[in-house]
Amino acid sequence: MPIQTQTKTIHVEYFALLREQRGATKDSLKTSAKTAQDLYHELQQRYGLTLSADLLKVAINNRFCNWHEPLNDNDMVVFIPPVAGG
Repeated sequence: MPIQTQTKTIHVEYFALLREQRGATKDSLKTSAKTAQDLYHELQQRYGLTLSADLLKVAINNRFCNWHEPLNDNDMVVFIPPVAGG
């Protein structure tokens, strides 16, 4: 019996350098990514995002979490790059 991959819709918001590299502020996409880490790796491949995951914070549904947090259908994910300002 083949292994079935369950796809889900994930909503992503991009900020700072990630927004510039993606060329958009938001995405809604179908993915079989199981964790935030899987999703970010998929987005790196799909859109050429260059920031290493260890430089980013991740939030799912407005809550900071770790990279191994499971994703559920219709989750909102934000990858937060380092910011500088003054």
